[in-house]
Amino acid sequence: MMTARSVGTGLVSLLLGSRPDLARARLGVIAHPASVTAELTPSADALRQAGFDILALFGPQHGFAGEKQDNMIESASFTDPRLGVPVYSLYGDVRKPTPAMLDGLDAVLFDLQDVGVRIYTFVWTMTLAMEACRDASVRFVVLDRPNPITGVIREGPTLSSGFESFVGLYPIPLRHGLTAGELARLANDRFGIGCELDVVPCEGWQRSHWYDDTGLPFVTPSPNLPTLDSCTVYPGMVLLEGTNLSEGRGTTRPFELFGAPFLDPYELTAHLTEHELPGVAFRACRFEPTFQKHAGQLCGGAQLHVTDRAIFRPVTTAVTVLHVVRQLAPDVFAWRPPPYEYEEELMPIDMLWGSDALRLQLEAAVPPGEILRQAAADAGEFEEIVGPYLLYG
Repeated sequence: MMTARSVGTGLVSLLLGSRPDLARARLGVIAHPASVTAELTPSADALRQAGFDILALFGPQHGFAGEKQDNMIESASFTDPRLGVPVYSLYGDVRKPTPAMLDGLDAVLFDLQDVGVRIYTFVWTMTLAMEACRDASVRFVVLDRPNPITGVIREGPTLSSGFESFVGLYPIPLRHGLTAGELARLANDRFGIGCELDVVPCEGWQRSHWYDDTGLPFVTPSPNLPTLDSCTVYPGMVLLEGTNLSEGRGTTRPFELFGAPFLDPYELTAHLTEHELPGVAFRACRFEPTFQKHAGQLCGGAQLHVTDRAIFRPVTTAVTVLHVVRQLAPDVFAWRPPPYEYEEELMPIDMLWGSDALRLQLEAAVPPGEILRQAAADAGEFEEIVGPYLLYG
């Protein structure tokens, strides 16, 4: 772990006066439990205390309070009894602010902690809100926060046309290596949203920083990413959502634990160890999820132990896991059928990977190395596109 002075988020920069015109504006704020200052004051409270006029709040997936423990559980809108303002759900009846929600606002502040993965819905809440603000002539301000898994590594394929969904609306890699502010700049210009966008950058964050290098307190961005360890493995292990394997939801180590009732943990780990994947070890284990897939059933599987996060590649690891499980249990392993994240027709694994290539290649017994070489070519092309939108060295 590196030693770094405490990074200043976009929220802190705003509180210190970086945008004095917003002090007179009527504001909405998109926030969740990780929207806090370094002293753990919620952003809405800190803004109110600093004299900003907060007229509305918006909550993403898992709710404004982060209360929905499982995924794909909708939240209702309500009036916050303490702050006395409406809290509009953007993961319920709508996923995009309506004109009525934006009525009377001069600007919307976006202050969600992202985790650097295309599948994570917070950035798509952001881009949909950008579209709504464009249409309503409302300024959109991203209060940027660090990418917790660094901004130097990109992995996985770029989303292909025809596979757009709420877990991927624009062609970016699976692990994209951007902050929310950088992605907003990319989407606004390259992908043509065209809203009045203002990004308040972090101060002191470097692309090589992991979250525990920043000096900032870690607050879980969503209930099933409770630690930086879970965020580290998430870019790959989230692919298991598209299968009948448990990805560890309903346990205390989501995305680190994985398995199914039909797997022998010792046979599984022996085969995985033969692949000599970098920066990770597999511990054979059994677990019983309390909710989600295989709830209440004893699963055989493994826990990922990241031994060197600098060389660990979660997408490589997950593709290898799927390859091995298909070899060990070809008659029992299955792809999860739709619906998934408001999509009724696309296969969930295709939505997660960004095309049908992974599913078809694994079914054709294409080796993981070849699958990943093709995905790496996508990430290389993205490097050439994204340069003008980066904010940090």
